[in-house]
Amino acid sequence: MKTNTGEKSVSVRLEQLQPFESHPFRVVEDDTLEQLAESIKENGVLTPCIVRPSPYGDGYELLSGHRRVAACRLIGRKTIPAIVRDLDDDAATILMVDANQQRENLLPSEKAFAYRMKLEAMKHQGKPSLSQVATKLGKSDSASVIGLVTGESRDKVFRYIRLTSLEENLLRMVDEGRIAFGPAVEISFLKHDEQCMLLETIITEEATPSLSQAQTLKKLSQEGKLDIDTIFDILSEQKGNQVDRLKLREDQLMQYFPHGTTPRQMEKIIFRLLDEWKRSGGLSKK
Repeated sequence: MKTNTGEKSVSVRLEQLQPFESHPFRVVEDDTLEQLAESIKENGVLTPCIVRPSPYGDGYELLSGHRRVAACRLIGRKTIPAIVRDLDDDAATILMVDANQQRENLLPSEKAFAYRMKLEAMKHQGKPSLSQVATKLGKSDSASVIGLVTGESRDKVFRYIRLTSLEENLLRMVDEGRIAFGPAVEISFLKHDEQCMLLETIITEEATPSLSQAQTLKKLSQEGKLDIDTIFDILSEQKGNQVDRLKLREDQLMQYFPHGTTPRQMEKIIFRLLDEWKRSGGLSKK
């Protein structure tokens, strides 16, 4: 069925769908995805996906509805309702980002790459974009527009985009909450080899930089004075409010769980076992 806007509604076979190139949003197989799958099983897909004709041949490129598609695959459904829009790459990128960035619990890396993709697409469209410094109140540019949609300030948008300069494993630590957002932005200014040295030190010393330590690392990098020994000395400093903390590393926990177990599933199992242990007497049991 074709609409007045040139869109058309179709039923698309899942095998016809292709992921959007460099799509930054992940689909996690968690409890909410299973709940969505059950809802679709009972009620069908209530909100159509948004797709565009594939620029690479037959089929469609998926812009919005990745979780719905994953849920359909989970229950063995073969088709999904979709709205087809004929969009160029930049318009498709902006739609894809806008449709997905309202999801709850987005990872910092997802926001970072989504903001960067949208900003670049808006530049291609000729939208104004200023340098990556704060603008005076009342001025508007592409980053400000992105911020209005997401509820972030212009500077926060650019700080997220800075995270795309992080080494992959450091960025993963940001997603896992092992490196805080503020320090992560500061160390994103380090050269790649310096980030690799920092990563090595974080792993061996099981210590991550505070904001002040990250700012020191950035300053020394800009002065050309940062090496592995300096990084070690900085991360070895006792933090003012440092106390012993419980650390459960995901890579260590994985040996106790089947392959493919998500962090959320691991957490639920661990707390269930702790509850059972507590009911059995725990440390008080003779």
